[in-house]
Amino acid sequence: MKIIEVVAHRNHISSVEKIAKKHGAVDQWFVSSPDNEERRVMRLLVDDSHRQAVMDALQNLLALHETTRIVVLPVEATLPQVDIENKEKEKTKSSGVTREELYYGVSKNAELNSNFLLLVFLSTIVAAIGLIENNVAVVVGAMVIAPLLGPNIALALAAALGDTPLMWKSLKTNFIGLGLALSLSLIIGLILPIDLSSPELMSRTGVGIDSVVLALASGAAAVLSLTTGLSSVLVGVMVAVALLPPTATIGLMLGSGEMGLAFGAALLLAVNIVCVNLAAKIVFLVRGVKPRTWIEKRKAKQSMVTYMIFWILSLIILLAAIYLRRHL
Repeated sequence: MKIIEVVAHRNHISSVEKIAKKHGAVDQWFVSSPDNEERRVMRLLVDDSHRQAVMDALQNLLALHETTRIVVLPVEATLPQVDIENKEKEKTKSSGVTREELYYGVSKNAELNSNFLLLVFLSTIVAAIGLIENNVAVVVGAMVIAPLLGPNIALALAAALGDTPLMWKSLKTNFIGLGLALSLSLIIGLILPIDLSSPELMSRTGVGIDSVVLALASGAAAVLSLTTGLSSVLVGVMVAVALLPPTATIGLMLGSGEMGLAFGAALLLAVNIVCVNLAAKIVFLVRGVKPRTWIEKRKAKQSMVTYMIFWILSLIILLAAIYLRRHL
């Protein structure tokens, strides 16, 4: 349950009240006017099952007005308690957060900025040292940082919404992040001696069906946590297991001249990226994350078909490569 604050021209307030009544807002009230007498501020208390419908209706009504502002505010508790017993079935059919909340949270994690690059830099160093020293605790430390989660989830969301700019931004951030991690781990591999008896290191040079299942589960769990509003800390760790350590392993193996092992790590990384993105897109589809207008929906449908075909074909090719590598 959250508060939707609407700042709009006074002529639209009656329509906002109708929207609140039509979509079952728990409560509504006025607050003081902001900066002039032409605009009014109204707050709606809306539960999770109706929040997306209210947001869509408000945008359809107010989207063309420059003086409009719609703000979603968190609610820690409300008294008296709201009876939601009859709404539980309906809530399971929709996302626990709105499209707009999800977009804001996911897209900012796909930003290519100094913070992202620094997180990739630090997590790569931590992961590489942990792998070389066979120190599980250090590797877990790199997993917790999890900088590669954001761009991959944003890529799946961009396909679900047909958002081309977000898609290209996510791809750019993802490639640069992976490139930085690979380059840095390559330098570390050239400088430090690599112990090929390290279980933590060698476990990332092979790939099997269990790796595919892990990546699918990680991607699905990550998006499920985002769409339901649950904590994604543990999920971020799971996704980092599937992405950053194999990337560091590739660079370390290349730096030490172990081309065969580097190829195995690269195959693992490719499988994980494909599976994480495929699982994320499926969960977005199941949770009903889609655009608001019919034009955007048609564009998103085309994007979704292309996206799904690409990742499914990529997974089939990678599974064939895994089979050939094990049997030849």
